Amino acid sequence: MKNAWLLPEYVEDVLPPYALAMEGLRRRLLDLFASYGYELVQPPLIEYLDSLLTGAAQDLDLKTFKVLDSLSGKLLGVRADITPQAARIDAHLLNRQGVTRLCYAGQVLHTRPSAMLNSREPFQLGAELFGHAGIEADRESLQLLTAALKAAGLGTARISLGHVGLFRALTQAAGVNGDLEVELFTALQSKDAPQIAALTAQLDAELAAAFRHLPELYGGAATIEAARRALPCLPGVTAALDDLAALLSSEDGIALSVDLADLRGYGYHNGVVFAAYVGGHAHAIAQGGRYDGAGAIFGRSRPATGFSLDLRHIVESLPEPRASLGVLAPYGHDAGLQSAIAELRAAGERVVVELPGQEAHRAEAGCDRQLVQQSSAWKIIPL
Repeated sequence: MKNAWLLPEYVEDVLPPYALAMEGLRRRLLDLFASYGYELVQPPLIEYLDSLLTGAAQDLDLKTFKVLDSLSGKLLGVRADITPQAARIDAHLLNRQGVTRLCYAGQVLHTRPSAMLNSREPFQLGAELFGHAGIEADRESLQLLTAALKAAGLGTARISLGHVGLFRALTQAAGVNGDLEVELFTALQSKDAPQIAALTAQLDAELAAAFRHLPELYGGAATIEAARRALPCLPGVTAALDDLAALLSSEDGIALSVDLADLRGYGYHNGVVFAAYVGGHAHAIAQGGRYDGAGAIFGRSRPATGFSLDLRHIVESLPEPRASLGVLAPYGHDAGLQSAIAELRAAGERVVVELPGQEAHRAEAGCDRQLVQQSSAWKIIPL
């Protein structure tokens, strides 16, 4: 086959030293999540399609690869997001009555990239909290996300807050639904003021003005008070602004801002939503929010909030990783040599044994030191 080494578009190998950087970050973040009480789960890569695309997860339909199962004759889906699988595990398998904290790490597959130059095979890592409807659970998710970004070396990332409930309160009051709701959502996401004005021209004047104001309502804590003045006093609007104010007023050292037109995950989330950004990148490196009721289709409707990030994207946002250099050791069966190699590896050193006939390719071994015998003792010297 000609060019048999080629991969599909937006699918790529992860090579050294990036693969090692990703794996090291995966371990650090899972250890961090465990320190907060989050338990690791490993859902399967494929499931029956109707299980993967139930409830709010229907939004994933266009992203999901479908295959026919030769054993059952049913359609299977390759997971495009692990979050619905975590909701299934909480609702159907664990069946706990109180708060459940779960975390996960694994590859997902998309039929198309989520953004230009993004991989269709993200490595998703996330944490989900089930069983608590209060703002305290959303605050914990934000605390954990902030700690994860710091652990990854992205302590300067900024986190933007939004609230899907606010938009839904306005659309319900205005009687907006169907195609118009989708178009208005799209226009708000892109902050397209002329399109927003055109779409709301036939609405009640106060509600039309509220939609037009949303793209202008972004910034710090003062944004909440500006929103209270600019938006109608609807119960859903007031509750959403109260939630955002509570998060912004926390003294947890989290750098937060508000953007009331940021409605990511609209079809999936139903409360506070948030996204993390780093300088030089237009797209979010992590995102999450509240998605109550996701487990209803599995037998239990539970409050839920959480976030996920793509390890590939995170590593690409960091300085280029350095290769891990090591010690080059000679090939041999000498007991002293074998003992010296074992001690070095136990101490965390990378030791590469030079196989016979490979002396000409020594530079490819990635070593900056070598193990040599001097006066019957094995010692490390510069290579």
